[in-house]
Amino acid sequence: MTQIAFIGGGNMATSIIGGLIRQGDTKASLIHVADPNAGQRQALQKDFGVQVHEDNQEAIAKADVVIMAVKPQVMKTVLETLQATLSKRQPLLISIAAGINVASLQSWSGCKAVVRCMPNTPALLSLGATGLFGSKEVSIDQRNMADALLRAVGLTVWVKTEAEIDAVTAVSGSGPAYFFLLMEAMIEAGQQLGLSEQTATKLTLQTALGAGQMALNSDVGPAELRRRVTSPGGTTEQAIGRFEDAGLRQIVATALKAASDRAAELSRQLAD
Repeated sequence: MTQIAFIGGGNMATSIIGGLIRQGDTKASLIHVADPNAGQRQALQKDFGVQVHEDNQEAIAKADVVIMAVKPQVMKTVLETLQATLSKRQPLLISIAAGINVASLQSWSGCKAVVRCMPNTPALLSLGATGLFGSKEVSIDQRNMADALLRAVGLTVWVKTEAEIDAVTAVSGSGPAYFFLLMEAMIEAGQQLGLSEQTATKLTLQTALGAGQMALNSDVGPAELRRRVTSPGGTTEQAIGRFEDAGLRQIVATALKAASDRAAELSRQLAD
C-alpha cells in the first residue's frame, strides 16, 4: 500500500499518473498530487480519481515516495520548504527535473534515498525512454519502485554513474527533437521534389514510425538493417553516400557532445 506523492501536476506527472492507473497496479486513492493551479487539480481528480492538494505539505504527509515534478529553477525553494517533513519521514525522493544533481537534492530535501531520472516527451504517449541513477542509500525495494513508476510511461535504463545522466539527456532526453528536425528536412525535400506538403508529411511520419518499429522488433542492429535496405548502385545507396560525404556521423557526435556539455553546465549552475 505504497503512498505516492507528486509535487507538480504538469504534463510529465500526468503521464506517469495515467500510466500507473492504466496498469491497474496502483490504486488512485494512494496517489496524492499537489499543484498550485486549481484547474489542473480538478482535471487530475476528474480524469484519474487521485487525491489532490493545493498545499505541498498535505500531499507528502504520508508519502513513501515523493516525485518532484517541478521546474528546475524552483526545485531548491520547494524542497527547502518541505525539508522538515521529508527529513523526518525519509521517503524515496525521485526527481524528474533536468540538471539537478543528487547531492543538491539530498541537501535541499534532507532525504538520503534519491533517484534522479531523465524521461523524454514521448512519455506523454507511454512511449518514453528514461535513464535513472540512484544514490547509494536507495534500497533494492526502492529501486524497483522507481523503476516501476517510470516504466508506466515507457522504457527504463539504469546508469552506473551520475555523469551518465548528462549523456542520457543528450541521447534520449533531447533526442526526439533531433528526429523532428530530420522529419522537417525530409518533408521540405519531398516538396522540392514535387510532392504536396500533405503527401510529404504523411510519407515521412509513417516512414519514421515504421523504421522505429522495425529497429525495435529486429534481432539485428540499425547498421545491419540499413545495409539490408541499401542495394548496391540503388537509390538508397546514393542518398546514404551523400549523408556520409557530408559528415553526418560527425555532425551527430558534435551535436550530442554539445547537449551533454550543456547538461553538465546547467547542473553546476543549478547547484549553486
